[in-house]
Amino acid sequence: MVVSSSAALTYGRKGMIEWKIAIPFGLAMILLAPLGGWVNIGLPTKLVIIIFALFTIAGATVMLTGWQPKHSELSSKGRLILGTSGGSIIGFFAGLLGRGGGAFVVPLLYVAGLEAKAAAATSAFVVTCSGTSAFLSHILTAAQPQWVVWILCLISVFIGSQLGSRLMAAKIESKYIKLIFGTVLLGVAATLLFQGFSM
Repeated sequence: MVVSSSAALTYGRKGMIEWKIAIPFGLAMILLAPLGGWVNIGLPTKLVIIIFALFTIAGATVMLTGWQPKHSELSSKGRLILGTSGGSIIGFFAGLLGRGGGAFVVPLLYVAGLEAKAAAATSAFVVTCSGTSAFLSHILTAAQPQWVVWILCLISVFIGSQLGSRLMAAKIESKYIKLIFGTVLLGVAATLLFQGFSM
């Protein structure tokens, strides 16, 4: 929540967010994330970790290969459909996994035709919506807060998100964003698979 909302403020001020996709995407994720959070209660932790790892690998592959289908620019109706359908599906999994969904949103928006920087910026707003919804779903059901850890993390990620979003908006080209994003996702996936199969 803190990372994405902090970054979204920076991107929004610089006009980098595709609002016609971001708003329906975010609203759909808000509505579906609680359902995923509810389903999560009945799933074993190992299975949830492996599901997230597989989705992460898929997203990393898309970003690292730079694959995009050939299509014309999305119409207003197409953006609404993308936002609503994509937000519903990813929102469910965001709630299921207790994540904001950025690992899924950015590759989807990129494949749909958005330039990498616009996809990352739009994702920041979308993930703020889903992250807030998923957070509330978990905190009201099964989460047991460790407040000292949470507060320290909040301070750290706020500083990091401000530095990172300003650097990305001003200096990093799209081709490097794809490389960084894909590489980080592969690292996350490898860690998750190791945790999942060693449990």
